[in-house]
Amino acid sequence: MSAGVAGTVAARRWLVTGAGGMLGQELVAMLQAREAAVTAVTRADLDITSPAAVTAAITGARPEIVVNCAAWTAVDLAESQEAEALAVNGAGAANVAAGCAAAGARMIQVSTDYVFDGEASEPYPEGAEPGPATAYGRTKLAGEQAVRERLPDSAAIVRTAWLYGAHGANFVATMIRLERERDVVSVVDDQHGQPTSTIALAEQIIALAGAQVPAGIYHATCTGQTTWFGLARAVFRLAGADPERVTPMASTRLSRPAPRPAYSVLGHDGWAAARLPPPADWSAALNQAFPSILAKQPTSAEKCKPRP
Repeated sequence: MSAGVAGTVAARRWLVTGAGGMLGQELVAMLQAREAAVTAVTRADLDITSPAAVTAAITGARPEIVVNCAAWTAVDLAESQEAEALAVNGAGAANVAAGCAAAGARMIQVSTDYVFDGEASEPYPEGAEPGPATAYGRTKLAGEQAVRERLPDSAAIVRTAWLYGAHGANFVATMIRLERERDVVSVVDDQHGQPTSTIALAEQIIALAGAQVPAGIYHATCTGQTTWFGLARAVFRLAGADPERVTPMASTRLSRPAPRPAYSVLGHDGWAAARLPPPADWSAALNQAFPSILAKQPTSAEKCKPRP
């Protein structure tokens, strides 16, 4: 980030909801490192399904920028509890947008590739017609629509996918663990997407907030593409393990309540239109993030320690 953008970030007041989550923790730490004035609220601090609580939190903090990282992310559970997921992802996002409107704050709403059906054969542009195939996708799309309705001129929708990072459970952390526990790991090789680190996503969010860009939709996935199998092999290489220990398998071998998109590759034309660089290449982003993720994983000795 340039000194100019960094200075702009530090001069602004931020509020981050869902600050205890994987992305929230990364974003808050990055803002604090740049000496920004940031109010971090976790799920325990703020129930975004309460309109009064949300409005009070936002008006009390007086932020210029609100990033809504709070979300129901249990994709499979949403299939049987769609109303509960909608309360967070749809109505909750609407509440945050209403609070921003009352306080005169800009909003960045974090969304997902699941708003698409995953049946494309070329990258989805920002203007592609959504068509979610899951309950989770429907609830996140409802959140997008609510935010745009309430803040048509001062909200950015940031869609991401295949997110991983140093905080919380995610695919990369799981592969590090399985490399230590198993001789061979079978991973799906017929689903294509863009692995995206929380570092790369947080960088894009900060860049977006620091620039005078139009309201609208921005796809914040890392560039390039691979499969889960390809990502797993990359993780094994970085861990100093033989990638041949990862073997491909078909997604039909997995039975899940929510179908996974076969194609989750998103286009990035919005960044060029905003005169901002697109996110990093997925492989470079993984190389950058890997040491911090590895450092968070317990060693074999730590796993065997008795609990107090």
